[in-house]
Amino acid sequence: MPHDASEGAHWHEPKAGENAGFGNFSRPAMPYDRFMEAENIPVHRAIGVHRVHDLPMKPWARLGGRGTYIQLFGTEGLWGMYVVEIPGGGALNAEHHLYEKEVFVVEGRGSTEIWQDGQTKKQTFEWQKGSLFSIPLNAHHRFVNASSSPALLLCGTSAPNMMNLIDNPHFIFNCPYDFTDRYSGNDDYFKPKDDLEPDPVRGLAMKRTNFIPDIINCEMPLDNRRSPGYRRLEPHMGGQRFHLWIGQHETGRYSKAHCHESAAILICVKGKGYTYTWPEGLGSKPWEAGKGDKVMRQDYEFGGMVSAAPMSGDWFHQHFGISKDPLRFTAWFGPNNHSALKPGRPGEAMADIWAIDIKKGGRAIPYNDEDPYIRKEFEQTLAAEGVPSRMEEKLYVKGD
Repeated sequence: MPHDASEGAHWHEPKAGENAGFGNFSRPAMPYDRFMEAENIPVHRAIGVHRVHDLPMKPWARLGGRGTYIQLFGTEGLWGMYVVEIPGGGALNAEHHLYEKEVFVVEGRGSTEIWQDGQTKKQTFEWQKGSLFSIPLNAHHRFVNASSSPALLLCGTSAPNMMNLIDNPHFIFNCPYDFTDRYSGNDDYFKPKDDLEPDPVRGLAMKRTNFIPDIINCEMPLDNRRSPGYRRLEPHMGGQRFHLWIGQHETGRYSKAHCHESAAILICVKGKGYTYTWPEGLGSKPWEAGKGDKVMRQDYEFGGMVSAAPMSGDWFHQHFGISKDPLRFTAWFGPNNHSALKPGRPGEAMADIWAIDIKKGGRAIPYNDEDPYIRKEFEQTLAAEGVPSRMEEKLYVKGD
């Protein structure tokens, strides 16, 4: 080919028997990656974090507090997260944006002001440690600290989805459109609602509410899908596509291992524990097969978190509560990232395979077929914590 390029490197056509291109290359940064770096605050990339309280934070010019981005392995491009500190007696800058945002109050108490363009009166609601709420899409809002101590907010967003698609931060932060179908300033928008109903896709316990005052201590309906006595609640908040739920394992019991695609981040809101996660290719008994060194572990307590299926996904993951309190999580998936909520043929038959044992066609490892190392270590850890095990022998009997 002729060398007709006036500037930059020239592309050479490969010779016969050769492939075009470099062959090996580094993954380029996406628009959202570049946006995070440009904000000049830390970006935490790992399998998890023991406590978000301990992450390094720097002054954040755009928001007006201190913060750090959190991009756990497996969530890249699927959804984003950050933690931000509001100074005692202070407030963050007002903002609005073309992406969804869920907020969990890790520490502190305060209020949120919210309004649409043209509204003369701002709507205000109060929050405390443990509150969970949703910011309506593109609504103006400001967080105010009501105490003299710093407040800490953990936020999950669909910013990566929008940034990577539109690649124009100015438009994302300055679009004037009001999504009145999601929020029109009605007085009861942030009034907690307690009625339970089956979610329309899978029939699990759901609550249509835009605000839960305290997910640390709220009542939870029985579910039984992950472990004996397991409880689960799925809030449907703000008309968002952002999928999340709250789950709890009883004291002295642990979940079955199961696998699915990447996206799920489990945030500890009560108790303490640890999670094991490993590639599906290692099988159901990695320690017995001499591959225990390839299993990843994340320990956590209140405010800690773990990527359940990191890297490329389809990793087994198993969660263990080791405190006298039950182990309670809120699990965040971002928009359209639960397998049952992804695009596909409408009406296609599906099953809750993530709660069905492998030998029955699902993707969960039954207790009687798990690696013996799992139970042995769990019981030893409980004994050291002074907590009795409630994993009865009958749970490990084949067919039980």
